[in-house]
Amino acid sequence: MSFKKFNFHGKILAGVEALGYTEPTPIQMQSIPPILAGNDVMGLAQTGTGKTAAFVLPLLQRLMQGPRRKIRALIIAPTRELTEQTHKVIGQLGRRTGLRSLSVYGGVSMRPQITSLNRGVDIVSACPGRLLDHIQRKTIDVSRIDVLVLDEADHMFDMGFLPDIKKIISYLPSQRQTLLFSATMPKDIKALADKVLTDPVRVQIDHTAPVASVAHAFYPVETDRKTDLLKNILDNNETGPVLVFTRTKMRAKRVAQQLDRFGYDATALHGNLSQNNRQKALDGFGCGRYKILVATDVAARGIDIHRVSHVINYDMPDTVDAYTHRIGRTGRASETGDAFTFVTGSDTGPASSIKRVLGKRVKHCVMEGFACSSSAGERQMRKKRRNGQRDNARTGPKPTFRSKPKGRLSSKRAQRHAV
Repeated sequence: MSFKKFNFHGKILAGVEALGYTEPTPIQMQSIPPILAGNDVMGLAQTGTGKTAAFVLPLLQRLMQGPRRKIRALIIAPTRELTEQTHKVIGQLGRRTGLRSLSVYGGVSMRPQITSLNRGVDIVSACPGRLLDHIQRKTIDVSRIDVLVLDEADHMFDMGFLPDIKKIISYLPSQRQTLLFSATMPKDIKALADKVLTDPVRVQIDHTAPVASVAHAFYPVETDRKTDLLKNILDNNETGPVLVFTRTKMRAKRVAQQLDRFGYDATALHGNLSQNNRQKALDGFGCGRYKILVATDVAARGIDIHRVSHVINYDMPDTVDAYTHRIGRTGRASETGDAFTFVTGSDTGPASSIKRVLGKRVKHCVMEGFACSSSAGERQMRKKRRNGQRDNARTGPKPTFRSKPKGRLSSKRAQRHAV
């Protein structure tokens, strides 16, 4: 099937062709017709399925008619990265249409955003917090909204944005088209969907399991050997851009620094970075300056780096959904990808849940020297070997110790003794 079957305006088709799109993805085939027909749509689709274009293309088609430079379409997303990415897609697909888009999010000055708003825009892609600030300051007029898109709704709920979403919706016209996209449908999101959608068309595309074009491998490893295992994998595998996920901000920073010392071009992406440094990290990874991006889950949604060859879960994700969103960064647009996950002794719960979903698609790889011990006894034996076989030393002469003057340890010695 060709995009021409949707009867898009010629200027929109020009943007589609310029990006090299030939056939619509399943989510696009199922979502675009009801959106063009004016229906509300509830879409269940994971990251990397072509979801953004599924709502951007019909949105552009609708805005080709009617007044310009008035905000008629509002897209709400959970992260700055996803907001920027949506704005970018609008610019690419709508490059010939003359429609203006603006991305709005916190962490940066409001003044440039207000300046752009005063010049007039047609579409706003926004994060909830900053959008609500603009609405309450009356620097964004939402009285003419024709289309509302709630993207990654489950992630917005996870981040605590649901109250802001409800406040924003209270300012919008009741007569509008609403599109809600989510990878999962927890009860709170279902309740929101029931409230804001009118007779929606439901579209569901592989929302549980990761995309089929990704190969999955679990690597057992002791917690303190993870960085060594990561280096070993990178040294012995031919890779393109690699995305490494950690659980904490500090760990992302530390792992990126260690990889840099190993000679890899690596950078970190996490919530403690300023917006300028976040964008530098993303741009550097996208253009190839950095081969490895070490990130927290802030990057699991919202970055669209093509041809990520490997996603490596340095830390096991807590849920199947979190795993799906991380892995969605590779194997995109029918390309193949690899997902490596490090599994420690404390990861058995989430690892079992992921294996139940993936089944035989998970390959268990044991790299020599890195296997996680199967019993406490084995761990104890290895600890004894590291400590120089202290048990054997007990059979020899009793060691003597020099007497030490009583008093407080020096600061350096205290640090050495600290646990």
